[in-house]
Amino acid sequence: MTRPSSRVAIELIPRDAQSLNADLDQVKNLVPGVTTINLPDLLRLPLRSWDGAALAHRQGFAAIPHIRATDIAPTAPLPCAEQEDIREILVIAGDPPPDDSHPSWPNSSAQIIARYQREAPHLKVYAAFDPYRRAPWQELDDIKQKRDAGAAGFFTQPLFDERFFELSASWLENDVVFWGLSPVIGPKARGYWERVNHVVFPRDFEPSLDANIAFARAILTEIRARGDNAYLMPLRVALDAYLAPLADLLNT
Repeated sequence: MTRPSSRVAIELIPRDAQSLNADLDQVKNLVPGVTTINLPDLLRLPLRSWDGAALAHRQGFAAIPHIRATDIAPTAPLPCAEQEDIREILVIAGDPPPDDSHPSWPNSSAQIIARYQREAPHLKVYAAFDPYRRAPWQELDDIKQKRDAGAAGFFTQPLFDERFFELSASWLENDVVFWGLSPVIGPKARGYWERVNHVVFPRDFEPSLDANIAFARAILTEIRARGDNAYLMPLRVALDAYLAPLADLLNT
């Protein structure tokens, strides 16, 4: 399989227009070689992912907004289907809404991906790969359903172990993949990933900024060698503290 040239995306949380524009300016200054922004859709925030995507597009970025499958009513129009500045989306299952004020429907990601293929075939639709939350055979079965539904590739949950990266790469070796990287700084951050995402960290994992940057450098180098893609999720850390030490890899 011939792969396109490697891409790197930065995931930014669209808290509000002002803070997102400030983050976009910072990404542009820190890593001008990065031209793609990945935008989660968080119900607790007023700015939806596609609104954030419109802001990113105005600053010259390609944008990949997340679409929550459980948010889409059976007869409702598909988000982003008519938004001219969006060419790619990422369909995720979506965590349950925080309260009854936000309706949800029992859609699977594969069902919504198939709807996009039928109703908005001009969009490139990515799907999620999460090797932590359940048994690998269950995730791989889900991956097959998403491929069959028309997924163009996969965004992985952030990985924290080189050996687990190699194993996951063997499962996705024929797919377009954006490998997730995110710094985990301090015991509280580590506890969050363990509790919420069921991450199993390697025994020698060190939750320091320097160690996380070293790990990101090693994995980014391998991703480049494979011709794969990456996205960086700088949670709970200043953008410049995480991105600046990686700029030489991200700008090439």
